[in-house]
Amino acid sequence: MSLINTHVQPFTANAFHNGKFITVSDADLKGNWSVIIFMPAAFTFNCPTEVEDAATNYAEFQKAGAEVYIVTTDTHFSHKVWHETSPAVGKAQFPLVGDPTHQLTKAFGVHIEEEGLALRGTFIINPEGVIKTAEIHDNAIARDISETLRKLKAARYVASHPGEVCPAKWKEGEKTLAPSLDLVGKI
Repeated sequence: MSLINTHVQPFTANAFHNGKFITVSDADLKGNWSVIIFMPAAFTFNCPTEVEDAATNYAEFQKAGAEVYIVTTDTHFSHKVWHETSPAVGKAQFPLVGDPTHQLTKAFGVHIEEEGLALRGTFIINPEGVIKTAEIHDNAIARDISETLRKLKAARYVASHPGEVCPAKWKEGEKTLAPSLDLVGKI
């Protein structure tokens, strides 16, 4: 069953954010766009490269009106040490969310039962708490966060422009399409 156009299930989790422990819940996702990025675990090989990529693009996410949440199956305590000891992860200014109970990994369909870890999953959630994009893939393949940013901008655009769609490789400011009978077979 697809999670697209479903509401995020209620949750509460602990996170490490800007030198403090905080609580993050589904209520924090309401009112703003959110990007939830699942990673298998802290202190792994590919994960720091993705955290650093998200950190490098964080200002663009904020400019687009979105908060980024990195989630692993570790605790918020592990995230504190990971943030302090990894130069790449230390660049993160967004919440590093712990999911040791696997509540979030299971709710988003990225849980690997045999390993107790998460698959690499990326979800863009609108201000109403509805999942608009979902990408899940093998843990050996790291993501390109600029593509996540492109998808966020496309989701924001179509949300504010009913009746328009963003074609392949659409980038902010480019032409969109207005689906109609006249376009059928012409593209």
